[in-house]
Amino acid sequence: MSITLAKTAGFCFGVDRGVTLVYRLLSEGKRVCTLGPIIHNPQVVEDFKKRGVRIVSAPEEVMPDEVMVIRSHGVAADVYKKADALGVKYEDATCPFVAKIHRIVAGCKSDELVFLAGDPDHPEVKGICGHAVCPTIVFRTPEELIQIDKAHPEYRKKPVTFAAQTTFQADLWQECARTAKKVYTNPKIFDTICNATDERQSEAKEIASRSDFMIVIGGRHSSNTKKLSEVCSAHCPTLLIETAKELPESMLLASSHIGVTAGASTPAYIIKEVFKTMSEMLENQGVVNEEAGKEDFAELLEQSLNEKLYTGKRVKGVVTSIQPNEVLVDVGAKQAGFVALSELTDDPSLKAEDVVKVGDEINLAVIKVNDQEGTVMLSKKRCDAEEGFEEIVKAHEEGTVLTGTVVDVVRGGVLVLTNNVRVFVPASQASGSRVEDLSTLLKKEVRYKIIEVNENRRRAVGSVRAVIREERAAKQAAFWESVEVGQVFHGEVKSLTSYGAFVDLGAVDGMIHITELSWKRIKHPSEVVKVGDMVEVYVKDIDKEAKKISLGYKKSEDNPWNIFLSKCHIGDVITAKIASLTPFGAFAEIIPGVDGLIHISQISTERVEKAGDVLSVGQEVNVKITDIDVERKRISLSIRALLEEAAAAKAEAAAAEPEDTVYYSTEDPKPEAEPEEPSAE
Repeated sequence: MSITLAKTAGFCFGVDRGVTLVYRLLSEGKRVCTLGPIIHNPQVVEDFKKRGVRIVSAPEEVMPDEVMVIRSHGVAADVYKKADALGVKYEDATCPFVAKIHRIVAGCKSDELVFLAGDPDHPEVKGICGHAVCPTIVFRTPEELIQIDKAHPEYRKKPVTFAAQTTFQADLWQECARTAKKVYTNPKIFDTICNATDERQSEAKEIASRSDFMIVIGGRHSSNTKKLSEVCSAHCPTLLIETAKELPESMLLASSHIGVTAGASTPAYIIKEVFKTMSEMLENQGVVNEEAGKEDFAELLEQSLNEKLYTGKRVKGVVTSIQPNEVLVDVGAKQAGFVALSELTDDPSLKAEDVVKVGDEINLAVIKVNDQEGTVMLSKKRCDAEEGFEEIVKAHEEGTVLTGTVVDVVRGGVLVLTNNVRVFVPASQASGSRVEDLSTLLKKEVRYKIIEVNENRRRAVGSVRAVIREERAAKQAAFWESVEVGQVFHGEVKSLTSYGAFVDLGAVDGMIHITELSWKRIKHPSEVVKVGDMVEVYVKDIDKEAKKISLGYKKSEDNPWNIFLSKCHIGDVITAKIASLTPFGAFAEIIPGVDGLIHISQISTERVEKAGDVLSVGQEVNVKITDIDVERKRISLSIRALLEEAAAAKAEAAAAEPEDTVYYSTEDPKPEAEPEEPSAE
């Protein structure tokens, strides 16, 4: 026969952390109480009870000289507030995975809804609900979720967030997530099942699928243990036991392949006791374990529960203490874990507390194991770099666009930092156009693709240019698909020529011909726009085959001709400025952009040889509008008409005076001269 022990059997690091915390406090001589049973395992709880550990249900029950331990399940936010208000001393052993869900629900707004997959009576679920500031709906199955939707169709109008109890059954959660996507629009779904739970359930399912009989060890009130039993029972007969006393000898002897796993709250000594009892039962009947041969089951278990650490191995650790030059972490092994500040970050300006906090779960790489001293040296930045390079390789295989920051200029290009990995980008690939000074790119965020990877040397080459070209090509295709005559755009003037201005429309460039820049005649586009100007233009013509667009810039409402027609009419007398002189007359500006012709015959009532003999450029004259040719946009003006009208008016006024009119003078008449006396001669 064969017996297979799950490698994931026993305490998860969260439970181990809580139990270890209680033992440490006891070893320090402190009186301890736990807020509820520290774990769902009666044997461990009983052991603590013998050591004087009390179980309390609220902070009010804590004695003045006691330290209250908050178990890994976590508690509601108001419990912390109450403990602080009462001055209760406490240690928080909340599992980091549970604390993550606390942060998720606390971050939801009051007008949102939180849907939580789990057992509504479980302390973890109650604690999570106690951190939400919006309504929280707890459900167990996809069917329950559908029933909730039928009863409350108004929920569909609200933003919703989905999460799961950390020990929820992984397969069932996937079904719930699929149902959520069908029922609600754009739900935010967080996969909050702890990786240890997921691995434990996956391994248990795999072992059960090839076993005749499955034994699950753990407390009957433990949620994750019960779910393990449910997962296994779907594949073979399964028995949940708490201790070795419950082992059924008849079932063991009747099975060829037996699988064994244990819940996250099951201590190692209970698992060892079960294996020892199984060993004795089988040996008494002369049965040999084909997998283990003559090896003792207890030794196999020891290897399973204490998988050795080795240089280069990646592990998860929980920060337990922060020192000036190093960080202490719990990696779930017998060795004490240390991360030097130099292995925590590359930034020399950062302190350890700037990078991590106590209780944070971080990924680490083993640098050195010292079994004699019981220590293991770890590195966060090396692990980050390894994980980051894996993402780089994956991005190369899938053609994913990455985002990074230019951190250095090197020979032939720049280095871009992404996921703690420095990627070389050649100068020719660093931008969409040639960059003369690469230092101008420093500290700038860029989007790029991986175009080459050397896994042996752990090096990668990227291209910003490739992303720019692809995005521009996609934009151009979408632009030509949707552009229409008359469509309005806001764009930047990119360049000027003697015949027009080119404008960047975001995906393609269009041209404003010089005649479309102004209603007035201009000699060069620079008289109206300059490079860098943001302008509003409209599409006048499209040539999709040649990929050319003609743009309009001047507006119809600004058309001087339309303004003229709205203000002036035939017969109006206006003041105009002489703009130019010709052999046949003079052009006068009526309004900017509109000139009228004063024919040489209309300049004066007398014969005029040259317009320049009477008029000069810039001179303002009164003229009469004698004709408007709308189709040909020509205006006839006349000074002569005004002169003739003035002369006629004067003549008419003179003709109206009577012929026998006698004028009297108001001056006194002069006295008549006396006749001269004749001279004596």
